[in-house]
Amino acid sequence: MKLRQAFLTTALSAAVITGVVGAVQPFAVASPGIGGGPGKAAATQYLVLFKTTTADAAARQAITKAGGTITEENTKVGYAYVSSDRAGFSAALDASGAVAGAAKERVIGRDPALRRIAGSDLERMTTERKAAKGGAVTADAEAAATPLAEPLANLQWDMRQIGATPTGSYAKNQGSHKVKVGIIDTGIDGTHPDIAANFDATASRNFVTDLPDIDGPCEHASCVDPANEDDDGHGTHVASTIGAPINGIGIAGVAPKVSLVNIRAGQDSGYFFLKATLEALTYAGDIGVDVVNMSFYTDPWLFNCANNPADSLTERTEQRIIRTATQRALDYATHRGVLPVAAMGNEFTNLNHPTSDDTSPDYPADAAKTRAIDNSCISVPTESKGVVSVSSTGISTRMAYYSNYGTEQTDIAAPGGDVYDTATNGRDLTHAVLAAYPASLAQANGDLNEDGTPNNPAVVRDCKGDVCGYYQYLQGTSMASPHAAGVAALVVARHGKIDKAHGGVGLNVNASRSWLYKSAQPHACPTPRTFHYTRVTAAAGVVEAEATCTGPTSKNGFYGRGIVNAYAAATG
Repeated sequence: MKLRQAFLTTALSAAVITGVVGAVQPFAVASPGIGGGPGKAAATQYLVLFKTTTADAAARQAITKAGGTITEENTKVGYAYVSSDRAGFSAALDASGAVAGAAKERVIGRDPALRRIAGSDLERMTTERKAAKGGAVTADAEAAATPLAEPLANLQWDMRQIGATPTGSYAKNQGSHKVKVGIIDTGIDGTHPDIAANFDATASRNFVTDLPDIDGPCEHASCVDPANEDDDGHGTHVASTIGAPINGIGIAGVAPKVSLVNIRAGQDSGYFFLKATLEALTYAGDIGVDVVNMSFYTDPWLFNCANNPADSLTERTEQRIIRTATQRALDYATHRGVLPVAAMGNEFTNLNHPTSDDTSPDYPADAAKTRAIDNSCISVPTESKGVVSVSSTGISTRMAYYSNYGTEQTDIAAPGGDVYDTATNGRDLTHAVLAAYPASLAQANGDLNEDGTPNNPAVVRDCKGDVCGYYQYLQGTSMASPHAAGVAALVVARHGKIDKAHGGVGLNVNASRSWLYKSAQPHACPTPRTFHYTRVTAAAGVVEAEATCTGPTSKNGFYGRGIVNAYAAATG
């Protein structure tokens, strides 16, 4: 069974593990590999970042002179994969001054027990689920007075919060199949009955090879999953939040008529490595995707610091390459009409004033160290230039207890769930976000009885005739970001022009971003501005925390320009 979790209030923790040493992944200090005869280091792979998008003669000569061989090259972003068995290769290449930098791949030692998707938190949703067994799922009072778009719409407080209802945006603009939304995530279950109608199988791609040492046994002989599969569940949840169709079963998404494109860059275990992420962004630009959702950070650094004294020279180079290469890929995509939308993370950190990072590097096992950081260190891709960064709200519209925030970083807010918000008995799982759940995972995770009915109130089933779909409650900025991406897709559907190069419609990124921000509902900081959170948890008892909101109603650290509004985007 694959490890599952979300950029929810349960992801992004440092890896705890079981498994076998030996899987090679992008970036980090390399362990001895295979071969390398007497007097030679084992052959190692490096990601070499060129000074520009192509390698000039000087760069190629420097790579050869340092003992390297180019095995793969991306001339759109400007990097190459290089193999070398020479000790000191990267140091020699860096010293040449002919490239921007070289970073080794590193060996991941064991299989992580916690997923690493978008931000660490104090407890796992799976723990919440187990504690919740035997409870009941009920709709709130507001739902009873709202016409239902779909059978489970009474459980979708998140859609009501942003005006995505039959009397709201659904009556005005449901999006268009001419609008492509790319989900850069762990995959999409394209066979799910609440996704299949909008799933673009032709355009979907998987840029990841499963690695048994970190992902568990491969599901396919090639270890490359088909592009309509999600062995984690995170990407499927995100995709259906954006674009679940109105089809008489389950839920409806923010934009129920858009095309959903799986652009997989995440491992089953939840890691997102640089190479796959760069390839995914490049591909999104090439095929005319209009919006991409990114509910993750790029491993292994939660915060990437260009010149932190707490890091070795090798680690500094590694982080600079992540920052620069990702920015190039984002620039490539945005220049071709792709609006990037990203989750802010779940560390409950003021990104304006981060002070420490005890998560990075998050592999190999036990590699993380506590290091002092400052605002020059950024989380990638969330804090990369041109990215719409999304904080998370709960059912009452308060900023969720786990959400990152910051006046510089928060562009917009969206519902991501908060099981402690207005809960009467410690927590309420229905105050998380309900969205699609692959049936195979529901079975593998023990959430179903033998007859297929859920045995866990965090899992819901809905059937139309003999076709049944499963849904799960998750919370996190991973869940907030797709709400914003869905609203952005409505903007493109309303204002976009014919895309002659790729078919469908397209819209200038600056225009998409501007309309998204204009349509948001401004939300002031709380009064008093320092908000006090109290939670009662099974593991830690009463947990107290505070966060201070700064900035005016028009742009503040908790809500940015406001909470996304599907109705305003559909009609503006």
